[in-house]
Amino acid sequence: MLVQQILSAKSTGGVVTIKPGSTIAEAVKLLAERRIGAVIVSPDGSSVAGILSERDIVRELGQRGTDCLSDRVDTVMTAKIVGCAPGDTTDGVLRKMTDGRFRHMPVMQGEAMIGLISIGDVVAARLSELAMEKDALEGMIKGF
Repeated sequence: MLVQQILSAKSTGGVVTIKPGSTIAEAVKLLAERRIGAVIVSPDGSSVAGILSERDIVRELGQRGTDCLSDRVDTVMTAKIVGCAPGDTTDGVLRKMTDGRFRHMPVMQGEAMIGLISIGDVVAARLSELAMEKDALEGMIKGF
């Protein structure tokens, strides 16, 4: 299955972004309100400056306490982003996510972000694909 197929199956709510000068407290509020695990840091909603995840925030809280909540998101975010393209396969994306130990990946078309997928999205797509393969094999064996 391709990343584009995963994006097509997702709701069209768009990618949640936050501007680079925002505070970590603002990001925490956004993550809680939207019930999401990461937010893309973007000056314009299309380009990707970084990603801020729950893990990034918890790491800072553990090291510095609540003082970090007034810091800017761009001081804590992960700036080295690994993205994928609409034509990438679920297997390739899972490999990148597992090797990089991250759970969210922007989908890029050139320099523009067109979506965001989570490891849950990719696993669900892969499970669906495996179920279809199983059904097809059973059909072949049973002669359907």
